[in-house]
Amino acid sequence: MHQLTPIRLNALSVEPLLDNAQKLLENSLSPATKKAYATDWKVFLDFCEQYSCQSLPTEHSTLMMFLSQQSEQKKSCQTLRRRLAAIKFIHQLNGFDVNITDKKISLILKGIARQQINRPKQQKKPMGVLLLTKMIEKCSTDTLAGKRDKALLLFGFSGAFRRSELCNLRLDDLEETVDGLRVYIRHSKGDQTAEGQVIALPHGRRLGVISALKDWLESAKIYDGFVFRSISKAEKTIGENLTPLSVSMIVKKYILQAGENPDDYAAHSMRSGFLTEAAENGASIFKMLEVSRHKSTETLMGYIRRADLFKNHAGDGFL
Repeated sequence: MHQLTPIRLNALSVEPLLDNAQKLLENSLSPATKKAYATDWKVFLDFCEQYSCQSLPTEHSTLMMFLSQQSEQKKSCQTLRRRLAAIKFIHQLNGFDVNITDKKISLILKGIARQQINRPKQQKKPMGVLLLTKMIEKCSTDTLAGKRDKALLLFGFSGAFRRSELCNLRLDDLEETVDGLRVYIRHSKGDQTAEGQVIALPHGRRLGVISALKDWLESAKIYDGFVFRSISKAEKTIGENLTPLSVSMIVKKYILQAGENPDDYAAHSMRSGFLTEAAENGASIFKMLEVSRHKSTETLMGYIRRADLFKNHAGDGFL
């Protein structure tokens, strides 16, 4: 009988496959999650160095001490769960396993949640139309920076965009129609598989978002590539696309000029402001979802409840 020759794996041919497998694992995360995990892992490494603990592979007791230390630093349960997920992911990439869902870990997280239950949430205020109008009035459209900032604020509000979406927006993501703009969003927090999403941005009657956007693009001579970009101090060169931090700084700059406390607001205030205004003006939750692109209605219901807090109040008939 013919004897079968055993198959032998060549180590040189296996290594590229393993490298490619690791790249595929890393690509399973969105860019934002990768960035967050990198930060979380650095925090964990610093902790291990400070307390002379082994980080990879780590021990169960180390995780419990880490959670305790992070709790003392007032980190939220949401942040701690993400940091545990980052630790698990790094372990998996390196061929190790770590149990982040065992009973003791769950009980510690539950205890931390109870400690934090009375801590008031520092939610940022939404940017309403009245405040946005005051901010736009402060944008000096005699300068490139002023034209860009006006377009950024109006566009960010009108489409309930996230910072990252504004930063990554490209000219070929915009399609002008009779009714307004069709905006293609290549990737976002709510679209982890990068399938892409399209929203409508109507011409509108009050804010003039599309005309402000055209004014910026024509003045900056942007014919392709990123829409919102950095500008040199001398306003002679247009640089790379804005960073999320830059968007936040622009928002806070005009919040301050409009007479409000910039600490009370963030770039997300544009998104929450649009949704709050939509709810107050009676927009249906389905139409709000078309713009916000939330995966569930739970977050949107929060905006609607706040907007309807005094409408049809239970005590209207006798108070």
